[in-house]
Amino acid sequence: MGPDSPTAVAAALTEPLRAAPAAGAPRVSGPAAVSRKTRAAAPTSSTRAVKMPLVDRLASAIVTGVPPLLVVLGMWLGWSHGLMVWQDLVVLAVFYVAIGSGVTVGFHRLLTHRSFKTHRVVWLGFAILGSMAAEGPVIDWVATHRKHHQFSDVDGDPHSPHLHHRHGFRGELWGLWHAHLGWVFSDMEVADERRYAKDLLADPWMRFVDKAFVLWVVLGLALAFGAGVALTGSIAGGLTAMLWGGAARIFFVHHATFSINSVCHYFGRREYETGDESRNVAWLAIPTWGEAWHNNHHAFPTSFRHGLRRWQIDPSAAMIRLMEVIGLAWDVVRVDPARMQRKLTPAQR
Repeated sequence: MGPDSPTAVAAALTEPLRAAPAAGAPRVSGPAAVSRKTRAAAPTSSTRAVKMPLVDRLASAIVTGVPPLLVVLGMWLGWSHGLMVWQDLVVLAVFYVAIGSGVTVGFHRLLTHRSFKTHRVVWLGFAILGSMAAEGPVIDWVATHRKHHQFSDVDGDPHSPHLHHRHGFRGELWGLWHAHLGWVFSDMEVADERRYAKDLLADPWMRFVDKAFVLWVVLGLALAFGAGVALTGSIAGGLTAMLWGGAARIFFVHHATFSINSVCHYFGRREYETGDESRNVAWLAIPTWGEAWHNNHHAFPTSFRHGLRRWQIDPSAAMIRLMEVIGLAWDVVRVDPARMQRKLTPAQR
């Protein structure tokens, strides 16, 4: 696999920032405004100002706008014409779990935070599965998420709900919209892949997976079609399976992921002192495959488990643990209980 302990990972997540915020920078309200250490706007070396090209805006609009329309169409056809069969639900469930795990276990815990090590073929397999989710090329995804951790909920965070220049209830709604989906369409400070994902850029196979992003998205749709044909024995069955295991799956995985950016930085409980507004949202744990224990994750970013308590359901961690048992994962990162205890908020001690 790629570098085991890349300098770029440590630099991206631990490099100290300037002591004071930029003049006129928006302030964050809520508990984090008191508890967070003051951090500055991103150094110019870590970002590159871009104007989002029209073609990228159109692509984002298609990828995020078409799937929900097709979900509505599929529900109508299923209800009125009986075109939805049990095989469609099987394909949806299997592809949601497999490709969703590509994002949660692959893109996030393996490639971004290096929570465990694995064989190169598994490493690349997770990168391809995550790419099928249509959330962007792997290197860009990793760079953006590492930048989010360094500037969580302060100026420089790509998708915080708290960094906006509007006030009152409308301003709060605007912040949530920006964090959930709006940031995808906006001109923004793009995370510099040369800093935040230097380890992935150094790997030729990962660069190939990154550049072939559209191919993997199309492959995900084609595999859903093939699964439908195999299960039903008909082209029509393949088309409805592609609708549910392709378009609907993209819609559901997208909004599960987007909810981490919006809901989990606004609602829920803070069990650990993190200096930001990350929160745990229990009802989101299953649809996000364990990612909704987001305050836990921000407290201990490299931990393979986000659900740190026994009752906190974390399917992604269970998958990594199974891989460890059968020899597909090793050097799995675990958090010392004493360290966890020290980081609890006063209300949790």
